Amino acid sequence: MDLRQMEYLVALFEERQFTRAAALAGVSQSGLSAAIRSLEDELGTSLFTRTTRRVEPTAAGQALLPHALAMLEQATAARDAVVRASRELAGTLRIGAEQCLGIVDVAALLERFGRRFPHVRVEFTQAGSHSLVAMVRDDELDVALVATTDHLGGLVQTELGREPLVVLLPPEHPLAGRPRLGWHDLAGESFIDVHPSWALRPLNDGACTAAGVHRRVALSVNDVHTLLELVDRGLGVAVVPHHVAAKPQAARLVRVSLPDQAAPEWVVSAVTAAWDRAASPAPYLLELLADAPACPTPATHRREVAAEVSLADRCAPGSTGGVA
Repeated sequence: MDLRQMEYLVALFEERQFTRAAALAGVSQSGLSAAIRSLEDELGTSLFTRTTRRVEPTAAGQALLPHALAMLEQATAARDAVVRASRELAGTLRIGAEQCLGIVDVAALLERFGRRFPHVRVEFTQAGSHSLVAMVRDDELDVALVATTDHLGGLVQTELGREPLVVLLPPEHPLAGRPRLGWHDLAGESFIDVHPSWALRPLNDGACTAAGVHRRVALSVNDVHTLLELVDRGLGVAVVPHHVAAKPQAARLVRVSLPDQAAPEWVVSAVTAAWDRAASPAPYLLELLADAPACPTPATHRREVAAEVSLADRCAPGSTGGVA
């Protein structure tokens, strides 16, 4: 067993699908599949059951997960200890992120940066992606974690990951039984969306315009969980990134895919201006972002707890939320 196999195991446990897990781990699908098969051969048992639509962990896979996470955490702590001993970094890092970005666990990233570089003062701002990009351009932020590629100009973009948008419907909605929806199917619906300064709103607006569909945003919010509650109460429909639709608050809602050619992608990036590496902590944050798969997401933490409780008590565990 090696760290790379553990990273792939955690990614597959998180995504339950080989294509998305490979994208999360930054490897080809065939490479991830071969690594998981090699691990199963080494252990002499199946870690996942595969179907044409979904991958589910076996009891052996659930038993291995906490140990895989511990191995990755220990490796991360070891790297951080080496960096602390070999680099004396000080100054201020100004970072901003949009709420519920997905792809990046912002809270875990800030915690790890602070642990690795304890003498750097971190100033954090949460705002919409377009506002954050403007702050980088105005030298008010060193790094912005955003989900927009618009109006970047001369700023430097480092893509961190991408995922599709999906439609969220109340369970009683007439379209809830459809396996797939196009933008024309949604014409005339009342939409619930976020403020235009967030990345999602212009992404949805642009996709509707490209499809020749007029949509009416009846309710505009500044919080993802409020959006999900309003959909749950039957006040409209929403088009959101895949990770938002997977939140516990969306458990009652119906998630429907958009056709591949009509579904815009949610692209998460780190946006920076050009800086002097010797004078800025920003490049060191980007190093951690490149190592982000070693930081499990809150959903992974929930499944880790579930696996541990299932093995110890044989009863269904509760789950907790977190920064997504």
